[in-house]
Amino acid sequence: MKISELLKSKEITISCELFPPKKGSELQKAHDLVREIAQLCPTFISVTYGATGGISEHTVNLANEAQNVNGITALAHLTCASSDRNKIQEVLGELKQNKIENILALRGDIPENADFPLPNQYRHASELIAEIRAFGDFCIGGACYPEGHPEAESVEADIDNLKRKVEAGCEFLTTQMFFDNNILYSFLYKALKKGIHVPVIAGIMPVTNVSQMKRIGALSGSVLPQRFRMMVERFADNSAALKQAGIAYATEQIIDLIANGVGHIHIYTMNKPDVAGAIMHNLSEIYKA
Repeated sequence: MKISELLKSKEITISCELFPPKKGSELQKAHDLVREIAQLCPTFISVTYGATGGISEHTVNLANEAQNVNGITALAHLTCASSDRNKIQEVLGELKQNKIENILALRGDIPENADFPLPNQYRHASELIAEIRAFGDFCIGGACYPEGHPEAESVEADIDNLKRKVEAGCEFLTTQMFFDNNILYSFLYKALKKGIHVPVIAGIMPVTNVSQMKRIGALSGSVLPQRFRMMVERFADNSAALKQAGIAYATEQIIDLIANGVGHIHIYTMNKPDVAGAIMHNLSEIYKA
């Protein structure tokens, strides 16, 4: 089923993301991971393409495993920073063959020492979205950044670029992680003011260890609220307590979002189905409401 239809038909959705293994020998473990996440009954499962394309060959495989083996709608990531136009066409054909009809179209992280873009590459996600739309019969999603893309001049300039994605054919948006809901609410207001009316799925990252927090600060530049920092500092030396606190923080974020009308939630699971499962258990009655 197309995700645009799911978002229209359900007031509250909870989806989960997983990433493929770095080595082909670990693919069976990834199939087990897909099954474990599918047992949580998310609205859909999102399968990443790999930060630099090195593991992209497994995306279609795991999307197929989610949808055609485990019965959960799959969203396959597709990036243009690490793929040329010929590769994009090849992957689109594979997705079509496997009846995967949902794609999250991204520029992706530019590989180190890469000469980007090459003549046969797309420069922006909006160009990739237009190409997928021309290929036909895919539901296309895109990424958005409540705090602004790190390379954008400002949040306003980033929203202008976001509108180009929507105009190119993007039917829904998934946010980068954020830890202060007020940042999202402000972003949604600005997006609506710019005439962006497609559904926005709020991306939530449960932080359950100290190394995660360090990576988040280094890679995303996300604003970390004082109460979040205090939580991590308080339980930094107790891994079990920090895991429980991180799950509670993510749960609280989601409850506040749903209470304020943001009903579409995406959990960045970091391939930890137990963490995603704990959050969904905390929301069991809310999810059914």
